[in-house]
Amino acid sequence: MTADRGRTAGFWRENSLTLAFGTAFLVVLAAQAVAGRAEFNEQLAVEGLQQIGFGDYLMTSDFAVDVTENWQSEFLQFFLYIFGTVYLLQRGSPESKQLHKAGTETDREQRMGDHAQSDSPQWAGTKDWRQAVYSRSLGLIMAGFFFLSWLAQSISGVSAFNELRLRQLQEPVSWGSYLASADFWNRSLQNWQSELLAVAAMAILSVYLRQRGSPESKPVGATHTATGVEG
Repeated sequence: MTADRGRTAGFWRENSLTLAFGTAFLVVLAAQAVAGRAEFNEQLAVEGLQQIGFGDYLMTSDFAVDVTENWQSEFLQFFLYIFGTVYLLQRGSPESKQLHKAGTETDREQRMGDHAQSDSPQWAGTKDWRQAVYSRSLGLIMAGFFFLSWLAQSISGVSAFNELRLRQLQEPVSWGSYLASADFWNRSLQNWQSELLAVAAMAILSVYLRQRGSPESKPVGATHTATGVEG
């Protein structure tokens, strides 16, 4: 019994970062749904239409587009950051690689092919397409999540856009027309610019500022010029 409790405690401790943020995500998503339904019903009341229940709101395109437009911007941030930091550098930032390591690095440095170790992932030790795919798998998955969520945003967005037009007695538009609309690009770009600003701010502020104990910060006593050094 004691051993089982120890293993359970160990699991929670060893996975606490993912579990904590995953739980917070669900809580905030639920809160967004509550606030979103209230706002949506306020709009319906102004237009003299019948209000809807919580379950019905979760099935609306209005809720879907609000969620997916934020998801795609977050995955875009990580996709660009993962690929960009292969070559782009910031002197003095722990968010950057060391200045002499720009690029994809050697097989030895990456523990690939003949330099893979006994505990390395199996595909890291191959010398064919599997190694090529696995060595870029994180960026590719983030790119895939971005494009899928952006597609979901466009589909739910055109539905929400057309629902509003119908309530205003206007003709609905096609998906293709919506992709060229100001509404679609305004939703996308307002999220993209905020994510890019956050990445740029993190890269430069971490040169001069510190957070004791965080791997996103350099050690408190590290010099401002120390690059690629994490606490």
